[in-house]
Amino acid sequence: MSSAAPGIELPGRGRLLPGRGLWRFARSSPGAAVGLVLLIFFLGLAIAGAFDHGPAYTQNLIQKLDRPGTPGHLLGTDTLGRDILARIMVAVRISLEIGAASVAIAGVFGVLVGMVAGFFGGWVDDVIMRITDSVLAIPIVLLALSVLAVVGGGIRNLIFVIAFTQWMTYARTARAETLSLRERDFVRAARALGAPRHRILRRNILPHLLPSAIALATLNVSVAILLEAGLSYLGLGVQPPDPSLGSMLTDGRQYIGVANWLAIYPGLALLLLVLAINLLGDGLSMYLDPRARNRISEVKPL
Repeated sequence: MSSAAPGIELPGRGRLLPGRGLWRFARSSPGAAVGLVLLIFFLGLAIAGAFDHGPAYTQNLIQKLDRPGTPGHLLGTDTLGRDILARIMVAVRISLEIGAASVAIAGVFGVLVGMVAGFFGGWVDDVIMRITDSVLAIPIVLLALSVLAVVGGGIRNLIFVIAFTQWMTYARTARAETLSLRERDFVRAARALGAPRHRILRRNILPHLLPSAIALATLNVSVAILLEAGLSYLGLGVQPPDPSLGSMLTDGRQYIGVANWLAIYPGLALLLLVLAINLLGDGLSMYLDPRARNRISEVKPL
């Protein structure tokens, strides 16, 4: 039995060990490394906020609008005396939960629908794609606002509404790749051997769709977070007393002249969070592209 360490086999390059590949990837994609560090920082804030979220909800009118740097309130307090840093920590956790959950639902549903449409073709493909095009024709924000106006706000409704506005991209991407994959020799061989269609889809088609779906999902998390923040800013997203970066911006807008920290810090947190996810998503997209991996393997060690 071979004792060689597991790794990625690159054409003409031999075996690329996971640790070495990650190091070369970090050297060739410094933006992705920065995004990963920022995302780990925000994940730490979210975890800390989950264990100690009391100050985010506790009101103290005696200490309202305390300036940043006040003892016990690093980023100051809001109009009800609630700690801004604690509220940002909880808001980041909620944003990440909504973004991850909605993207997971949209990704699973979209990939399955697109895979079925591309594999079966014919009227099945026509019906699914016409429905997809019809939903895509509606602006995302308008679609989300319309649905939320009917079903109401709240975290659970927000997750499903955002997922409903995002699944079309996965469906179109999965369909395009499936149309190419179904003509490949290994799929033709599976058909010739009499393999059931569901087994071909599960074992021969789906594994080849996962890399692009994962890369797309990573980038799409930032879209979901921005959409959640925008809907919360309009009052249709996360509902009080739960904090949201969008609703905190709404509250801070009224006091921008006398207490600008109410809007500056939530806005900065939203900016850095979305930037971190986009940087990491760009790097991950390149890493999951075989041609990008070949370029990464060409980076010479120090």
